[in-house]
Amino acid sequence: MKNLTGSEIRQMFLDYFKSNGHMVEPGASLVPHNDPTLLWINSGVAALKKYFDGTIKPANNRITNAQKSIRTNDIENVGRTARHHTFFEMLGNFSIGDYFKREAITYAWTFLTSPEYIGFEKERMYVTVHPDDTEAYNIWVNEMGVDPSHICKTEHNFWQIGEGPCGPNTEMFYDRGEAYDPEHIGERLFFEDLDNDRYIEIWNVVFSQYDGKEGVDRKDYKELPQKNIDTGMGLERLACILQDGETNFDTDLFLPLIHATEKFTSIPYAENKMAYRVIADHIRTVTFALADGALFANEGRGYVLRRVLRRAVRFGRKLKIEGAFMYQLVPVVYEIMKDYYPYIGEKIEYIQKLVKAEEERFHATLADGERLMNEVIASTKDKVISGETAFKLYDTYGFPFELTVEMAQESGFEVDKDGFDKEMEKQRERARNSREALESMNSQSADLMNFTEASKFIGYEETICHAKVIACFVDGHQVDVIDEEGDVILSETCFYAESGGQVADSGVLLNGAMKAKVSDVKKAPHKQHLHHVKLVNGTIKCGDDVTGQIDTEKRLIITSNHSACHLLQSALKAVVGSHIAQAGSFVSDEYLRFDFTHFEKVSEEQLQQIEDLVNQYIAQKNPVMIQNMNIDEARKTGATALFDEKYGDVVRVVSMGDVSKEFCGGCHVHNTQEIGVFKIESEESIGSGVRRIVAKSGYAAYRDFVALENQLKEIAGMLKLNGLSNVVAKSTQMLDELNAVKKENAALNASMLVLKADELAKNAVDVNGTAMLVERIDNVEGNTLKDMVMTLRDKIDGVVFIGGSHNGKVVFVSGASQKAVKAGCHCGNLVKQAALICDGKGGGRPDLAQAGGKSDEKLDEALKDVKNKLGLGL
Repeated sequence: MKNLTGSEIRQMFLDYFKSNGHMVEPGASLVPHNDPTLLWINSGVAALKKYFDGTIKPANNRITNAQKSIRTNDIENVGRTARHHTFFEMLGNFSIGDYFKREAITYAWTFLTSPEYIGFEKERMYVTVHPDDTEAYNIWVNEMGVDPSHICKTEHNFWQIGEGPCGPNTEMFYDRGEAYDPEHIGERLFFEDLDNDRYIEIWNVVFSQYDGKEGVDRKDYKELPQKNIDTGMGLERLACILQDGETNFDTDLFLPLIHATEKFTSIPYAENKMAYRVIADHIRTVTFALADGALFANEGRGYVLRRVLRRAVRFGRKLKIEGAFMYQLVPVVYEIMKDYYPYIGEKIEYIQKLVKAEEERFHATLADGERLMNEVIASTKDKVISGETAFKLYDTYGFPFELTVEMAQESGFEVDKDGFDKEMEKQRERARNSREALESMNSQSADLMNFTEASKFIGYEETICHAKVIACFVDGHQVDVIDEEGDVILSETCFYAESGGQVADSGVLLNGAMKAKVSDVKKAPHKQHLHHVKLVNGTIKCGDDVTGQIDTEKRLIITSNHSACHLLQSALKAVVGSHIAQAGSFVSDEYLRFDFTHFEKVSEEQLQQIEDLVNQYIAQKNPVMIQNMNIDEARKTGATALFDEKYGDVVRVVSMGDVSKEFCGGCHVHNTQEIGVFKIESEESIGSGVRRIVAKSGYAAYRDFVALENQLKEIAGMLKLNGLSNVVAKSTQMLDELNAVKKENAALNASMLVLKADELAKNAVDVNGTAMLVERIDNVEGNTLKDMVMTLRDKIDGVVFIGGSHNGKVVFVSGASQKAVKAGCHCGNLVKQAALICDGKGGGRPDLAQAGGKSDEKLDEALKDVKNKLGLGL
């Protein structure tokens, strides 16, 4: 067995499969591109789904990759066990309809046991197979020479997520020996699947051979027309064994991070290994996720990322590390991983900025959470904090469960862990159900996958084509004739197929006896253009000569919008920052849409600058140049490319003067002046750290400008003005008059408040020398309640708490005089606990605070709780 670094293992694996005819596929971004079914790329096959279901045909049917992945479903086990991670690398080899079980098993066995590669002792290898997979079992025994006593047959060895490709799998394990079996249990650990550190799973090979269907018994699954191989081997696990690490963390992939963390504290690694391991694991996750375009947020993947960082910060507190420190570990991640992921180096400063800001934000949250916990403890009578409360603190407020337990124990309380675990399991179940529903692949269409006859696209230059129908399909099945609706492939076509965010062309196919409308065009597995047709008259059959005509007016608008989309990306980088990355786009004849990663809303001023800049680019009359280039040569020109797009050896580069240069297969104008004019319609958030700009170009943009002008004319008419020049001045005058009326109204309200305050002040009760007043007042805005509380606070020289319901929302305001604050009152804590009861949040200073809630039906319960705290409930 060789002693190899993590980088050496990764490279050896890729080189091995490359020497066996595999194409090395670049690892995909952790943020899925054009796949809304995934929150993160979480396995080697996740980015290859379209190959497996036959939607896309790869350049080589043999693929190998090293895929960075994120999984957080078992995050609480990270650091606690030897092998759990939130970020890890999966080494894989894949066959798309090429080799199958014999070759896949042989490749794996050779790599693991040959002295030329890993060199594991064969007698220390163990294998699992599915009981019905006699073919795999016989290959292991008769061809690989594995002792049958080292093979376990188990029903668990069947891989399936939802519907689509699935099949049995085989796993390879390595026996690390007696040193990792302190109780001397032996092979029972393997055969009974007991939790252990001795028999370590190394590699999983899935034989994707069946088409899984919901409601169909597994034994009745049909064989796939294209059988595939999907494998996965964890780099961290292999490094652990080869470097003889106690755990995955005791390897060169983690130890530099652990040693760097030791510099921030006097507590050594040996005294709290879990804390160090959590920090080392989580900073890798955060660094790579941010580098790939994710951002911290309150929902989606941004929320997951926030939770990961906060967990690490929490363990930093266990090591007595004060202040932000995680951001200082980002360069260490880069140094460990730079051999295979050099792009991280370009983003270190950007990542550190985001991590530091998030750390500082969480330190403030922790301080608030500790105050909230004190309130929970103070209001709990039976010395047990419920699981629901603990989970709510964890899930809603980001307050770690361990800290809840720790603070509870310090006060002589217990936490209902079983109740917390039940709530956590409910959350996991929701995640599992969502994952099973979303991650499944499409079923394969054998006829489309097997149709390989070439079709030529001439649509960049031509809008009319004369071609022969070379194939007809209905619902994925090849037919001779289409008499109503179906899909056809032509020998050559002028119709653009939907791709790269650009919608497909529409138009007609016709000959003397037939006319069909083309409503959509997509790419078949072998990249032929598949035209969806609906017959107007006649029939269309294989061998027919037809003429195709695209809707040229629609194409011209699409072309203008697509070129404008390129200019928009350039303007965004110039105004907002070079860190933005494209997260998707859509170009149609109605509008253009550009999605990009950014950590905050684009301001109105920035949007105006962007719009102005795009129109400047248009007015510069920049020529649009299109070149087909070798991909390496194209990258050297600085052309923008999507991070994880699958490009071929030759790419199409679209340049617009010195303003924009991108990899693009879409349709474009010849000169930017053809775009005419550009107008931004909207900017919004569409998810965690992803913004969207919708815009128009050309005549559609002009119409919108005219519509705005007509609205101004209408306003001018309402203001009885003759032109538009005085609209702003007149509007300002009217606003000033309105504000004067509001001030007068506020003065009247203030007078009424004084009268109301005099009446309410009579209800104050003396508690240990401090005046206390708790009231419910509905249908009053928060600011008005705040004014009333301040008036009452000064009048009674004590504590005032008012709660009310306004438009279905709960409002709490509390005020305390200096005398009351010195006596121990804290208004921020009072409103925060009341808000918690009403499913809300808020807080503030000891002398004045405001909060809100969602559940007004719990308002009286919250007010009762406040009265109890103030000594008024007895």
